[in-house]
Amino acid sequence: MKHLDEYRDPALILRQVEAIRATCTRRWTLMEVCGGQTHAILRHGLDELLADAVELIHGPGCPVCVTPTETLDQAVLLTRHPEVMLCTFGDMLRVPGALGDLNAARAAGGEVRVIYSPLDAVALAREHPDREVVLLAVGFETTAPAAAIAVLQAEALGLGNLSLLVSHSLVPPAMEALLADPDNRIQGFLAAGHVCTVEGATAYHAITERFRVPIVVTGFEPVDLLAGIHACVEQLERGAAQVENRYDRAAQDHGNAAARAAVSRVFEPVEREWRGMGRLPASGLGLRPEYARFDAVARFGLVPPEATGDGPCIAGQVLRGLRRPTDCPAFGRDCTPDTPLGAPMVSSEGACAAYLHYRGGA
Repeated sequence: MKHLDEYRDPALILRQVEAIRATCTRRWTLMEVCGGQTHAILRHGLDELLADAVELIHGPGCPVCVTPTETLDQAVLLTRHPEVMLCTFGDMLRVPGALGDLNAARAAGGEVRVIYSPLDAVALAREHPDREVVLLAVGFETTAPAAAIAVLQAEALGLGNLSLLVSHSLVPPAMEALLADPDNRIQGFLAAGHVCTVEGATAYHAITERFRVPIVVTGFEPVDLLAGIHACVEQLERGAAQVENRYDRAAQDHGNAAARAAVSRVFEPVEREWRGMGRLPASGLGLRPEYARFDAVARFGLVPPEATGDGPCIAGQVLRGLRRPTDCPAFGRDCTPDTPLGAPMVSSEGACAAYLHYRGGA
């Protein structure tokens, strides 16, 4: 398949692996900050091919996984309002919170609709003027533009029955928090190409300048990832710390101006809770005051129960790259996709789901 097969060419992959090995004079520790990249690394065995030269650790790159329990519980509380139709992406249905998950809420009688785009929620609000349609708006910079467009479209249509439960997260502040952690072992980052298609590679310059670590923007196929890894270790070997874009067929230095403008018009940076990382300043998006009428928390007076933590789940340590899924005693035993104890086992981008799928159970 054109533009795909060439990025999975086994001969090219092996040449890249050998080039990385030849470059490294020591073993370097890199973190990818994208669940899609985590799955690709494990699927193609890149971590095993490079085990003697590079340690690849997995960061908080799964938007479902970092969504805090507070948001999940607020979503469940919304389903208890008989007039509410909650709209969500399918991978949020089985993420456990203190009040259970959305699948259980739906079984209990709440109306939960699975959508494929935030604009689907706008269409449902138009079709059901007698219902309160709430969009569970989660994700990183890649999904925020569509949520912003949904708000702008609802405003243009004069829809008074659409609101958002917002839990959008921003990647660079989380990377800074990881690097500031005393337990940090990260020597370089592989940045998610799709985030940079929106935000641009320039969003990371402040991090390289402050922490002196290289950040390489890369894609999701094995050839893409190996090119990013090679660029990163080349910088480390010569003592450099720069932002480098190795995914320029999709990501540009300044990103998508129209998408950023829509987000800036509707949202503003706010403090956000990250699962396993706590509350990080300016690490999320919240509705601007002029769009406060679309805020579901205020509209329904939502007060979630006090956070109870993740119980036996070590999701927080996995998301910070401090432990691997296989370090968890529940992995593949008490915690499986059918009986998940935490979000990383539920989400299609979660590290625990990736390890179980590609490396087998405990």
